[in-house]
Amino acid sequence: MELNVLNIKGSDTGRKVTLDDAVFGIEPNDHAIYLDVKQYMANKRQGTHKSKERSEISGSTRKLGRQKGGGGARRGDINSPVLVGGGRVFGPKPRDYSFKLNKKIKSLARKSALTYKAKDNKIIVVEDFKFEAPKTKEFLEIAKNLNVAGSKFLLVVPEKEESVMLSARNLQKVEIMKASELNTYKVLNAGNLVLTEGSVAVIDEMFKA
Repeated sequence: MELNVLNIKGSDTGRKVTLDDAVFGIEPNDHAIYLDVKQYMANKRQGTHKSKERSEISGSTRKLGRQKGGGGARRGDINSPVLVGGGRVFGPKPRDYSFKLNKKIKSLARKSALTYKAKDNKIIVVEDFKFEAPKTKEFLEIAKNLNVAGSKFLLVVPEKEESVMLSARNLQKVEIMKASELNTYKVLNAGNLVLTEGSVAVIDEMFKA
């Protein structure tokens, strides 16, 4: 698949890049995508949830009533779970939600996500650019020229460009990511995928078997 390379003004540079079919043209695997996104979301969970059990509630341990004949449920002290303000039965405890996922599955998922973007014609290739100083106004002008302004898009760069990243830091619908850090969730979550010319080569190299 070949795409025209645009400059920051949105005009065709006359150059073309070839998107490798082994990365952008495979048979998508939806289950691999599901697993990779599930792992990404699970790894973001803090897992610090906690509720108090009856042994952790501060209260008297005096037996409130007789064991039988009261006409209601049996209960011991005021910390009993059957009483308002008592402990909780089988409540949440701190835990780690992360789980292992094989590298081949993660690679397949990411190539599947890139393939979906290619099939939907949601990939734009722009020439490499940088700013001398962070300028949000200039970044918005580039987004407007590429017809992605106002929409959610992911800009993929070959390496970290501090001035470019700072220019888009305050823009809610824009995310910038190094090609080496590309993941399934970010690709699918973006409406459009904007690849710089240099990032295409990094992606091809990254997914070479």
